[in-house]
Amino acid sequence: MTDIPILFEDGEALVINKPAGLPVDRPKKGGRCLEDHFEQLRLGFQREPSPVHRLDTDTSGCLLLARNPKSLKRFSKAFEDRVVEKRYLGILTGIPSETEGTIELSLAKISSAEKGWRMIAAKKGKPSVTHWKVIGESGGHALVEFRPETGRTHQIRIHCEAGLGMPLLGDPVYGSGKGAPRTMLHAAGLVVPREKKPTIEASAPMPRDFLALGFTDSPE
Repeated sequence: MTDIPILFEDGEALVINKPAGLPVDRPKKGGRCLEDHFEQLRLGFQREPSPVHRLDTDTSGCLLLARNPKSLKRFSKAFEDRVVEKRYLGILTGIPSETEGTIELSLAKISSAEKGWRMIAAKKGKPSVTHWKVIGESGGHALVEFRPETGRTHQIRIHCEAGLGMPLLGDPVYGSGKGAPRTMLHAAGLVVPREKKPTIEASAPMPRDFLALGFTDSPE
């Protein structure tokens, strides 16, 4: 048994429901991370699994792990080729005037001694595209479904702030960090096509802290 819920499993892949607050990579200052669970996640296999992509520490939900080097290479290429379908849920600090749309911004990374690093919208940055749709409202906040085409660092978080004009609830970098114990972003669904095997499909249930704010899990 593993402490981390497994959403999909076969001979070359695992999709786990990563808990909020658990970093994928070991923090520079030390502390726990997903690697501490790899031994459990072997599930009888000789090799430990390897993360194919990354989720922010605060972000919960679907994370794909490869169970051997060949599948890691294939899955990584699928992400690079943008054939992987990703579905996120996020709670905004307010309610947008429109109910759906597409955000296209070029993003660049900046760093300062006081605030550390963050992403900003910049003409010379890398292009990024996110499709979004409001699927619920509660307590003056909107529950939004995000379907990113690209996979830039902090893409959805900066798209909320710079594209929608309101950050995700609880985001300490692009918002005030207030209103929730973490940045309210959840990787709700993942679809990874494969040539010779069935498509990997996984969905992670609505987290408890989303439910506590009055939102209910919505149909796909």
